[in-house]
Amino acid sequence: MLKKVIDISSGPSHLSLANRQLVIERAEQETRTLPIEDLGVVLLDHPAITCTQGLLAALLESGAAVVVCGGNHMPAGLLLPFAGHSTQGERLRAQAAAGQPLVKRLWQLLVACKLRQQAAVLRDATGGDEGIAAMAARVRSGDPENLEAQGAQRYWPALLGRDFRRDRSGDAPNALLNYGYAVLRAAVGRALVASGLYPGLGIHHRNRANAFALADDVVEPYRPFVDWRVRRLRDGDGRWPDIGPAVKRSLLSVLNETVLVEERRSPLLLAIQSTAASLAKAFMTGAPGLALPQGLPLRDDDVGPD
Repeated sequence: MLKKVIDISSGPSHLSLANRQLVIERAEQETRTLPIEDLGVVLLDHPAITCTQGLLAALLESGAAVVVCGGNHMPAGLLLPFAGHSTQGERLRAQAAAGQPLVKRLWQLLVACKLRQQAAVLRDATGGDEGIAAMAARVRSGDPENLEAQGAQRYWPALLGRDFRRDRSGDAPNALLNYGYAVLRAAVGRALVASGLYPGLGIHHRNRANAFALADDVVEPYRPFVDWRVRRLRDGDGRWPDIGPAVKRSLLSVLNETVLVEERRSPLLLAIQSTAASLAKAFMTGAPGLALPQGLPLRDDDVGPD
């Protein structure tokens, strides 16, 4: 079942639990309820939101990720379920014991896919791919030539202009990218835990202070979906919108886009789960294979297998 991604940001709210329902209470508004089991990611983005401990526990127990935003409306923290799979201990041991040949091959697959996705975004936006698709075919085990970084040097100027610099604290559209990436990271972290993996033990990202290193690895081929959506948010005069409710809804809706994974149609949120499950299988079997996205979101008139 496709889980919902909800953003609670329209004003002071009290969130509680009743009969396995998320209860949203706001002054002078009708109380709203949502089934806990339907929720995949919950974003809390208002300084006057209060939550009961029982609600947070129920969300985590049902497998939801909870994202808490700061005063700048950007995600500041992430809560993930503690237990996620019936064979979690076995899978964690396999993940921790993975040797360098397997780890390097997995990183190769992730980087090559990211470059192919970036090439698809550029072709859609500009008609050309700046040679990035050819770079994807040259990625070797472990990406020793750092083609991921070389691709970025071509990708960002072509997509967003010569003056653009990717900087987490930089000018627009960096804030839009940051928000979209943070939501993706939460979805990836949730999928990894649900697959019995530990998100802090990365393949390539290995900073000791990073509690979501594996999520940062797996999110890489999905970032171009956010880039694709962000570029479409620029108006006809080349101006970027502020992060308001409509823009946030647009960025969140990326998780509902239909994409191809292993030649099958799937909402992007479920595609992420397929990738996480395939990664767990790779750790368990020692065989480097991943279910990864193929190309841009499908239009209604695109023909492909169901």
